[in-house]
Amino acid sequence: MFERILVCGYGNMASAMVDGWLKSGIPPHHFTIYNPRPKTVPTGTRLVTDLPPTPFDAVVLGFKPHMLAEMATKIAPATNGATVVSILGGIDLDTLRRAFPTAGKVIRLMPNLSCALGKSPIALAGRNLSDRQRQAIEELARPLGPIAWVDEDRYDLVTALTGSGPAFLYRFIDAIAGAAHDLGLEREDADRLALAMVDGAADLAAASRHDPGALALRVASPGGMTQKGIDVLDDGNALRALLRETLTAARDRGVELAAEARKISR
Repeated sequence: MFERILVCGYGNMASAMVDGWLKSGIPPHHFTIYNPRPKTVPTGTRLVTDLPPTPFDAVVLGFKPHMLAEMATKIAPATNGATVVSILGGIDLDTLRRAFPTAGKVIRLMPNLSCALGKSPIALAGRNLSDRQRQAIEELARPLGPIAWVDEDRYDLVTALTGSGPAFLYRFIDAIAGAAHDLGLEREDADRLALAMVDGAADLAAASRHDPGALALRVASPGGMTQKGIDVLDDGNALRALLRETLTAARDRGVELAAEARKISR
């Protein structure tokens, strides 16, 4: 169904998605990339700074959420009858439908930057889809990583976990390396070792029959070094409480963005 794909906006996330699609074998000529200013795009794709009058099968919204009202007018002809795929944080399906009333379907899709490697969890939300439409959307999304359909009332929480989550993990890697540096390790060595540790631990967790909580206990020995460190993280449930606060803040910002977008679109 999706052989003519328009990508509107070509920032970090949209470019990662295109990279993931191309690596999966989707032909480059399927992609037209619209960006107001010239940018380097993958060989074989088409970059335009003015929207062509051609119809598209799918239109991917890759600009900033606050630009929705402005961009909706510009790209309205391209969305006529198309499936609109939005990666705009906080913009709900009702707002998208009002912005693109002649679109065939509107879909929310939330990746993270690892979609360039085909390893991003992909959250999907949509309404009133036929089996054929649902299958086509899944085929488009699957090259970017494992997919999950999500009820929209939980979408902002899932976005906080899987969309924003990598940033929180990067902060953890930076913090644990920084802590080792504070205690006397050269920063370059600390960074390299922390990255290698996280890479190996993530691969093991993905392949293991044990859940991450059980794996942590398998690393630790009673009274040993690891357990002493875990005791600090677990004291007063401190780590979980901090991350619950982190996810709540990200989720609630998504709710605020949705409210702001609804005001603009009316």
